[in-house]
Amino acid sequence: MFKLTPAAADQVFKAAKQGGTEGLCLRLAAGRNPDGSIDYRMGFDEPTEDDIRLTSEGVDVVIAPEYVPLLDQTVMDYVELEPGQFHFIFLNPKDPTYRPPSDG
Repeated sequence: MFKLTPAAADQVFKAAKQGGTEGLCLRLAAGRNPDGSIDYRMGFDEPTEDDIRLTSEGVDVVIAPEYVPLLDQTVMDYVELEPGQFHFIFLNPKDPTYRPPSDG
């Protein structure tokens, strides 16, 4: 299913605390762009009856059923892309822009 790395989970907890949304679930959504790549969206939200619920690295995650096919097998990480510039990234083998992480 969907997984968070420890670094991503840590940043999610920090963002929830900073934004006053502690106790809410992390909601994920995804959609296909015209070029076939995947657009990822996230925010804090209350779960609904229809949501798929999971816990990864202590983070409660909810996904509406229609987004599960795009998010299955995805790993969300929090990395430094440039010095001092940290971002959430989504590693998804279903995305044509996906490149497996290299060692080092």
